[in-house]
Amino acid sequence: MIKIGITGGIGSGKSTVCRVFSLLDIPCYDSDREAKHLMNTDAVLRSRIGDLLGPEAYTSDGLDRAYVSARVFEDPELLHRLNAIVHPAVERDFEQWAESQRSPYVIEESAILFESGADRLMDRTVAVIAPEAIRIRRVCLRDHRDEAAVRARIANQMSDEERIRRADYILQSDERELLIPQILDLHHQLLQL
Repeated sequence: MIKIGITGGIGSGKSTVCRVFSLLDIPCYDSDREAKHLMNTDAVLRSRIGDLLGPEAYTSDGLDRAYVSARVFEDPELLHRLNAIVHPAVERDFEQWAESQRSPYVIEESAILFESGADRLMDRTVAVIAPEAIRIRRVCLRDHRDEAAVRARIANQMSDEERIRRADYILQSDERELLIPQILDLHHQLLQL
């Protein structure tokens, strides 16, 4: 199975790109959503997260994301240790999912494709790029966040320049160049792999 990784910063449009690929009958794995699901449903993962972060990491409703975020984003070493637990579980889940698909290729959507090392599992990588001002506007509208909070998130992510340097393909989501024709062109290129 040919595996394609799609990445981009917050508000870049990567989820929109993946929705278009889904309309083309290309299966898309949302690694962020699946990581959240696994952290709530995988007993071994839950136990390891509880051992790392304490029993407060989970409530009766599942993972206490506010608690976990407060703990790990203040402590880079703790975040690294949490990622060392979660990323391999997501990789295994993605591999199992990919092998069960019946399509010319599959896509993994991941905001941290390069940072997590998941790009090493991909046959090709795609970066979705958008100007910072557009990204900020999109996230403020979508998430009802203030501009300063969005800028802080962007500052903690890999730069678009680095994504462009590392990716095999680039999609411009700048609201000037039409996105769907770019996706269709890329789809035809990927079908030739």
